[in-house]
Amino acid sequence: MPAVVIYSSDWCPYCIRAKQLLGKKGVTFDEIRVDGQPDVRAEMTRKARQTSVPQIWIGDTHVGGCDELYALERAGKLDALLKA
Repeated sequence: MPAVVIYSSDWCPYCIRAKQLLGKKGVTFDEIRVDGQPDVRAEMTRKARQTSVPQIWIGDTHVGGCDELYALERAGKLDALLKA
């Protein structure tokens, strides 16, 4: 299973939803919190070219945010990406 990384914020409902979906699937992930850490948020922005959280990577694939994660799930593509 490829490594899953999620940049998140403690107060972000989309972050919570994304983590719930991954948890429901039994996926372990590395969570990097950006709250009060401008350097970490800047790193995320540089890598994702997005400023919003969550930002999710599965292996080398930048999934995007919560909406994109759920779209993959609805399309039946998330499990294959998690097993790649």
